[in-house]
Amino acid sequence: MNNLLDTIAKHFSNNLPFVAYRKPNKNVVTAFLQKDNSLDFTSEFTESGFVFAPYKKEEKAILFSDKKALIISENIDTQEKPLRDNITTSLVDSDREKHINIVDKAVETIKTSNLQKVVISREELVKLKPVNILEIYKILLSTYQNAFVYVWFHPEIGLWFGATPETLLNLKGSHFKTMSLAGTQVNTNKKDIIWKSKELEEQQLVTNFIETQLQPISNNLIIDKTETINAGSLLHLRTKVSGILSRKSNLEELIRALHPTPAVCGLPRNLASYFIDSNEGYSRTYYTGFLGELNFNITKSEIRETALFVNLRCMKIKENTAYIYVGGGITKDSIAEKEWEETVSKSKTMKRVLN
Repeated sequence: MNNLLDTIAKHFSNNLPFVAYRKPNKNVVTAFLQKDNSLDFTSEFTESGFVFAPYKKEEKAILFSDKKALIISENIDTQEKPLRDNITTSLVDSDREKHINIVDKAVETIKTSNLQKVVISREELVKLKPVNILEIYKILLSTYQNAFVYVWFHPEIGLWFGATPETLLNLKGSHFKTMSLAGTQVNTNKKDIIWKSKELEEQQLVTNFIETQLQPISNNLIIDKTETINAGSLLHLRTKVSGILSRKSNLEELIRALHPTPAVCGLPRNLASYFIDSNEGYSRTYYTGFLGELNFNITKSEIRETALFVNLRCMKIKENTAYIYVGGGITKDSIAEKEWEETVSKSKTMKRVLN
């Protein structure tokens, strides 16, 4: 038995807030166990703890303060499990039709306005047997070794799980790292991976945005070559970006410059955000927000570290129903049917771990 996992299960049964998470390609799971039911927020990101932020930047981010929580870490070795493919789905034709119609509208808007890209997402409901949070989390840990894998709970907000492949930001002292992640195809284990112009253009739009946003507040900005990465059963294009935060700038400015990125919203940001609010038809809440360690100092060194991840490949569980969130980037070259199929592929990330 794992003491950490048993402890979070007890915390959950006592209806107390907590988060447990493991960083990509690591074995250490860390948990913040809040000692009371208080709901605390941060807007300037000067505090230290674990942050859980919504998609909309106007809304407050939830903070589990390190001053109010017991923090424990444990090495949990998990054998990587093969990906299940026999996944049942509850999708109906109306889900498909609705998504295709929104994508078609997005493509038409892009062709006839200044909108360059918009990320269209949807919510998919899956009925569950009574939920065992430990079972779901252990399967997530063993299935997605190269993702940021978490379970997060607050009685006033709900229960969330995720296995996200995307880093929003790593900051150590004044040195930061981020990435642009866009373009998706199913991993067929071929050696020679071919990306179409739509995915390459989508990726370049995200990279250009990040470069433009970071140049005024940073020095020594370095943009690496674009590479293909594996995220479970999917492949993505990734470009790493690094630099040094200028002395006049701070963490809040860095976060506001990046979030929401074109990988979860679109370009220009204000036009994409307006299209999403007007057409998606549901509230994303914390999907496509961000989460992670904020000004953290677990080794008690003088240098504080922030490690934030974009909340993708995630789900909320409420009353034995899983609300799974998936989306994709739409450009002028998008084909609605293929965009629908991409969301179906992405939904399998969470469906694979459900009973």
